[in-house]
Amino acid sequence: MNNSQRKILLLDIGGVLLSDGWGHESREKAADVFGIDHTEMSATHNLLFSLYEAGKITLDDYLDTVVFNQPRDFSKVQFKEFMFSQSVELTDMLSWLKEWKRRSGNVRVIAVNNEGRELNQHRIKTFGLHDVFDAFVSSCEVGLTKPDPAIWRLAMSIAQVKPERCLYFDDRLLMAQAAKRLGIQAYQHQTVQETHAILEDWVQQR
Repeated sequence: MNNSQRKILLLDIGGVLLSDGWGHESREKAADVFGIDHTEMSATHNLLFSLYEAGKITLDDYLDTVVFNQPRDFSKVQFKEFMFSQSVELTDMLSWLKEWKRRSGNVRVIAVNNEGRELNQHRIKTFGLHDVFDAFVSSCEVGLTKPDPAIWRLAMSIAQVKPERCLYFDDRLLMAQAAKRLGIQAYQHQTVQETHAILEDWVQQR
C-alpha cells in the first residue's frame, strides 16, 4: 500500500483513552487533600498551564508558582505522585484499541494531544501507549497546542497523508471541529459504543 492509500488514525489521549492528565476535578481533589486554596490555585494554574503544555516551562516551574509559592507541609515529590496517580485508563477504550489495531492491519495511529512533558512521559510509560501509537505529536514536544491547525498539519506531514485519509477523535467538540475544518474526518468522542462502531466501519472503507 502506498502512502496515498494509507489510513491514519489521529487520536487525542485525555478524555478518550485515559482520564485528563490534570483536569479541574483532579485539581479540586488536590486542593482538598493537601489543604490548598482552590481559588488561588486555579488563578495561577490558568496563567501557567498553557506554557507547561507547550513545553515552555517544566513541571517544577509550574509547581513552584501554582503550589509551592509558600511553605507547605508536604513535598514536591508527594504532590507529583498525587498528580500522576490521577491518570487512569478509561473503560473499554485503551485495551480495545490495542486489539483493534492488531486486527486493522495497515492503519497507523498518531497521538495529537495537549500535554505537559512529565505527565506525557508518565502516561506513555505507565499505560503502554507505544503499543497503540506509532508516533506522538504532543504539544510539549512540538511547541504547538490544539486548536492551532498547525498541530494536525504537522501530524499529517509526518505521516505523509492527505486529510481525507485521516480520522480523528477528541473528547472536546471544539477540537474535533478544528480538525474537521482541515478536511479531516473528525468526531467528538462521546460514547465507547459509538467510537467503536465508527472505527470498525472506517477501517473497512477503501
